[in-house]
Parts: sequence; C-alpha cells; structure tokens
Amino acid sequence: MISIYQPIWKFSVEDVGFFLIKNMKKIIIALDGHSACGKSTLAKFLAKELSYVYIDSGAMYRAVTLYCLSNGIINNDGAVKEENVIESLGRINISFNYNRTSGNSDTFLNGLRVEDEIREMRVSNFVSAVSKIKEVREKLVEFQQNLAKNKGVVMDGRDIGTVVFPDAELKLWITASIDIRAARRYKEYLEGAHEVSLEDVIENVKSRDFNDSNRKESPLVKAEDAIEIDNSFLSKQETFQKAIRLVNEKLIS
Repeated sequence: MISIYQPIWKFSVEDVGFFLIKNMKKIIIALDGHSACGKSTLAKFLAKELSYVYIDSGAMYRAVTLYCLSNGIINNDGAVKEENVIESLGRINISFNYNRTSGNSDTFLNGLRVEDEIREMRVSNFVSAVSKIKEVREKLVEFQQNLAKNKGVVMDGRDIGTVVFPDAELKLWITASIDIRAARRYKEYLEGAHEVSLEDVIENVKSRDFNDSNRKESPLVKAEDAIEIDNSFLSKQETFQKAIRLVNEKLIS
C-alpha cells in the first residue's frame, strides 16, 4: 500500500515574483533527469503551490534497495540476487507519512521510518542495480499510475515522462553539469552527517548516470516532448520561475 502526503515548503510564488494560476483544470506534471539535479526540490515546490499530490518515485526504489541490503539479497561483494529481489516484492510495503517538524514526507518501509537510511551512500551505490530489474519497475510503476488516476499529480524520476506518464500534459527535463550535481549531493551528505568524500560522490554520480542511461528496462532518456531546464547556474528561485511559467501556459491552454 502506498500513501502520499503533501509536503510544505518555505518558498512561495511570491518569492519568485510570478503569479501561479490555480483552481483550473488538473494536469499531470512529469519531471525527469539525472541524480542531484534538483528534480525533487522543484517537484515538491510545484505540488505545494498547486495543491497537487507529490509522488517521490526515487524514494520507492531506494526503499526496495534498503530492504535488499538489510535482508542479504545484495551480497557483500555487491552482487544483486535478482531472483531473490523479485521474490521479496510481496513482502515490501512502502508508505509516506507527513513530518510536521521537517515539513516533508518521510518514507516508511514495512512500518519503520527509513527516510535517513535510504539517503545513505550504501543505498545510492546499489539503487541503479535494483531499479533496473523489470519486475521491480513494473510493480512500482503500477503503484504510481494508480495514484494519478484523477490527475493533480507531480512526480519526479527517470522514466516518468516516457514510461509512467507518457501522456502527461507537462514534461520537464531537469539537468545540470556533473560537477555541480556532485557538489550538491556532497553538501546534502555533509548536512546529514554522512561521512563521505567528494571524490566518492563524483564517482557515484557518474556511475548512476551511466547505469540509468544504459539499463535495459526503462532507461533514462529525455522524452521527445519534454522541455529542458538546465539549472547549472540558476538559483532555486530562478528554476522555480521557469517551471511556473510553463505550468501556467499548460493550465490556460
């Protein structure tokens, strides 16, 4: 069972100096791109401002990966036992609960809060290997599609606009340079008190880029009708402003 809670963010449309049209038709907004490019931050902001549901697809794959690590399905040498991953899917329950302290939604795995654990480097190192498994993607995509039956959804990931919601009214491709993305992720680890070197983070980002783009099942590709936002040298507010303008265009079209 999957439950979704609306996150609250400190930013508002007033902060970015742009008016957001509300109370109009509901649409599906799909954000895709490489890791650490700001997809989740932007998706949460848009969901909050539109009063839409935010679906954290990445957290779902991370939760499955954490389960595999915690239950010996990933060997000490890093080998992923795909048949065991598939067999375990029926024992994995993912949910999201609203955290009043942080203003975000926390990820729960089989009833236990794992929001911090799924962000650790050990999970990042294996999430691509787990998420490429066909049966894993099929199960989670089904969950995600059921949550969006009535539209009014914002979701970020790597195959949202191409596989999960190919008919989404607005598709955004969020990108930034590798060095900038690695620096952002490194900062996140430091703020979370995780001991990791910048060199390790850079290698992890490069590895995930390669694995995500070259996996057999639902590889990371830019949808033909996706609009690109390169935020390498944009502030959060500038990125939000670009996205809000595009949302407005879709809402009034």
